Amino acid sequence: MMRAMTLHPAIVILTGAGISAESGIDTFRSGANGGPSLWEQHRVEDVATPEAFVRDPDLVLRFYDMRRAAIQTKEPNAAHRALARLEREWPGTVTVVTQNVDDLHERGGSHNVIHMHGEHLNAWCTTCDARPRWTGLLIDRPPCPACGARTLRPDVVWFGEIPYHLDRIQRALADAHLFVSIGTSGAVYPAAGFVRLARELGIATLELNLERSQGSAWFDETRLGPASEVVTQWVDQLLGR
Repeated sequence: MMRAMTLHPAIVILTGAGISAESGIDTFRSGANGGPSLWEQHRVEDVATPEAFVRDPDLVLRFYDMRRAAIQTKEPNAAHRALARLEREWPGTVTVVTQNVDDLHERGGSHNVIHMHGEHLNAWCTTCDARPRWTGLLIDRPPCPACGARTLRPDVVWFGEIPYHLDRIQRALADAHLFVSIGTSGAVYPAAGFVRLARELGIATLELNLERSQGSAWFDETRLGPASEVVTQWVDQLLGR
């Protein structure tokens, strides 16, 4: 049974790599311009697991230093800005849950953003658990600003690690009336399971994607096209423009 709409319904939006691809950020599968991605140049097992960090920390740190530097040269696109406009103008709550580790949602103007896979522009001290903002290199083992230990690593969730803020995400979904998935493959859990949870809770569901995801059949509606186009059109429609 579909949940009854309130005067100011809450919206939860899940975003994935597809929303940032148009800003020139590589996805797992291909580079932003169709060429080989950083992930195709390195096996995931070699750069994105705790075991890889133990086995070859220099390789892992160089890889993430490169991505951290690249992200700071990119700019938000129309889809990021449209979601920020929705947050500003929608009378209810808009929560963006992102699988992306870039900061393009924030630079695009969104404030209520949950980074379930961490952030490239944070470091994590495994000694004192501090998570300082970090825009420079980690390869030289700089000291933690909080405790001085030289045990900083990228503050990103690697394969085999538990995503961040799952309780907060579940609470947001429990209060929502609409769940929207943007630019995701539907292949990575637990994010891929959010649409099923939304359906169980009676929440309306919408997929905005370049192509149908693996979980497309679970959505009430799917709209296909580049994120900069379909997200902007959807926000315009929702705000009555």
